[in-house]
Amino acid sequence: MEFRGVYTAMVTPFRNGAVDYTKLEELVEMQINGGVSGLVPVGTTGESPTLSVKEHLKVIEVVIKKAAGRCQVIAGTGANSTAEAIELTLEAKKAGTDATLQVTPYYNKPTQEGLYRHFSAVADATGVPVVLYNVPGRAGVPINVETIARLSRNANIVAIKEAGGSVERVSQILDACNITVISGDDSLTVPMMAVGATGIISVASNLIPAEVCAMVEAFAKGKVDKAMQLHRKYYPVYRDLFIETNPIPIKAAMAMKGMIEEEYRLPLCQMSEANRAKLQATLEKCGIL
Repeated sequence: MEFRGVYTAMVTPFRNGAVDYTKLEELVEMQINGGVSGLVPVGTTGESPTLSVKEHLKVIEVVIKKAAGRCQVIAGTGANSTAEAIELTLEAKKAGTDATLQVTPYYNKPTQEGLYRHFSAVADATGVPVVLYNVPGRAGVPINVETIARLSRNANIVAIKEAGGSVERVSQILDACNITVISGDDSLTVPMMAVGATGIISVASNLIPAEVCAMVEAFAKGKVDKAMQLHRKYYPVYRDLFIETNPIPIKAAMAMKGMIEEEYRLPLCQMSEANRAKLQATLEKCGIL
């Protein structure tokens, strides 16, 4: 399976405390109309830690059904329990997911050997193409390059979302093994593609899918000047969407644009007024509002 282009790490819309599945379907349609290559439901941006297992699986099912094969779906089914990650992934497989996003197990801080065994177990037990997710800022530990190289020898482990904030890591990974690398940081999409990443699993594309797609497509086609122009134009958005913990700012921005209700589940909550004002000013400056 090939992963290229823009994959939106989807928000999970809520209304009155419940998942708004009707709005979720609307967001899927908007994303497909924006030209994305794929959708990533119930990752970090989808507030997966606060969803029940039933909700988690239904979000995946609704996204797959609404997408109806028009784009890829990479279901967020990672967990810090290997057994739970396998169970969620098998259920997503039944729903028809194209691949699974497997985050580094968080909080329990496994060793590199533990990470190798964890990801291998998920890949072997499910047969679903695995996209590893390196995000040490959230998980507490990185997936070392040597561990990625070991894992890449498993035919079911096909890609890695690299969200460690380092462009050099892309070069290190591609020097060590043959695996697809996808940027996990909007602000580093173009720099990472310059050294071999094939696209982005994007937060910003929840808000501006066509614009992020245009930037990635331009770079992929060798139109570097156009890609850089779009990068510079939207860099302030990429930056300020992380002014507070993701997905608080992206949900706030989408609400400002009238796309969703601004609703979170504790322990996430609305952003500070100072940061809200800064984000709104950035969106206005970039022509989004």
